[in-house]
Amino acid sequence: MKKVSNVFWISVLIVLAACVYGVVAPKNFEAVTARVQVFLTSTFGWYYLILVTVLVVFCIFLIFSPIGIIKLGKPDEKPEFSRASWFAMLFSAGMGIGLVFWGAAEPLSHFMTPPLAESGTDEAQKEALRYTFFHWGIHAWAIYAIVALALAYFNFRKGEPALISATLKPILGKKAMEGTLGTVIDVLAVVATVVGVATTLGFGATQINGGLSFLFGIPSNFTVQLIIVIIVTILFTLSASTGLGKGIKILSNVNMLFAVVLLVLMFIIGPTLLIINMFTDSLGGYLQNIVQMSFRIAPLNEDNRSWINSWTIFYWAWWISWAPFVGIFIARVSRGRTIREFVIGVLLLPTLVCFLWFAVFGTTGIEVQKAVSYDITQLATEEVLFAIFKELPWPTIMSVITIALVGIFFVTSADSATFVLGMQTTYGSLNPLTSIKLTWGVAQSIVALVLIYSGGLQALQNALIIAAFPFSFIMILMMLSLYKSLVNDKKELGLYHKPKPRKKPAKTTSYD
Repeated sequence: MKKVSNVFWISVLIVLAACVYGVVAPKNFEAVTARVQVFLTSTFGWYYLILVTVLVVFCIFLIFSPIGIIKLGKPDEKPEFSRASWFAMLFSAGMGIGLVFWGAAEPLSHFMTPPLAESGTDEAQKEALRYTFFHWGIHAWAIYAIVALALAYFNFRKGEPALISATLKPILGKKAMEGTLGTVIDVLAVVATVVGVATTLGFGATQINGGLSFLFGIPSNFTVQLIIVIIVTILFTLSASTGLGKGIKILSNVNMLFAVVLLVLMFIIGPTLLIINMFTDSLGGYLQNIVQMSFRIAPLNEDNRSWINSWTIFYWAWWISWAPFVGIFIARVSRGRTIREFVIGVLLLPTLVCFLWFAVFGTTGIEVQKAVSYDITQLATEEVLFAIFKELPWPTIMSVITIALVGIFFVTSADSATFVLGMQTTYGSLNPLTSIKLTWGVAQSIVALVLIYSGGLQALQNALIIAAFPFSFIMILMMLSLYKSLVNDKKELGLYHKPKPRKKPAKTTSYD
């Protein structure tokens, strides 16, 4: 079914109203979002930490539970995409631009302004990578995994439409989810998706601008970023018109190739042995301290709490705001896989790649910072990586590859998002109309530009945290609904670790 739903018109009006507000009164828009952001992070930081940790525990339970053998589809159904293409698509949609944007900038920031240690020390360097691993590790991917699994399960196994509201029928009822309440839930998901993706597109536009400024002296300002967004919008609308199996799949595979090339080159020209050692040590530190980091809220230290709000809470909100988009997209490309294969693939493989990426770029960035006479973190965040390249061999080659990688990530993220938004606003159609996808493509770009115009990076972060908050409650309901339905399936299929003991036959008396 490709008919446009009420969710489309309501969501478009909300997005349009926010854009008009941001353009007409950018300073007021930035101030209001900042106040709301401060209220949410200071009042509900504990809530974000507990929620995301519970999601991780639930994912681990699914991996080891007999439920894991249940297939996301019919019992004899084969996966639509190969494992390599499946992984490339979920990774490009889930982390792409962010990895390049924060790859060196985040560890370097933690090194200069660490959560606990003294700035610039060896302990600060260890903390820098450990907390970066924490922010981009299994907690992030658990958020995606739960939303994606619920959508894939109810869509492919239960025959429900690919809508957030459809996953809540077991606990809220069919009538409510096909009525006004269901519409409200789907609108919240759409708005969270638009804001989450627009924020990432904003990061991408500013980083491409930063690279061009570094390489060619092009000014870093809103006008240049406007031109970049327009060009990329044209590219991803062309890609969106080709469908899932062509444009997104091809670009995702190209993405992975560029990312691997950049990673290998950085590994070679960087402090190779130190990178390996820091990866090993940081992985151990991450596993050893994961419980403490998961619940760290620093209630008695205002400076430490401010750091947590700016980094950990921001990241949890970012992943939650991206969850409807990435979840629906991952669900769409995961048909035919078992729950165990799905959760392991979504939770562990991307996490390992993120750890490798940050070990390479973070370690190299910190070593460069130690060798130069100025504070690289005082540069604009989007220029940090290019400043590091300047101090290494082949700076121009590395910068050009990075700009190309960000550009392709930009296109694939926006392309994937238009596909997902089209699904969400056409009653869950697996092949939404091209006109609907193009409408959302343009809307995303406009929101990204409004956020950049009204307050730059800070406005992007504020919008993320605000959009994520209401959707976080929907995620709780999705997890409960999924668990309830899976338990019923488990009983029907007789899935147990050990067979139930048979009742002993009644004793019989022999008269022979």
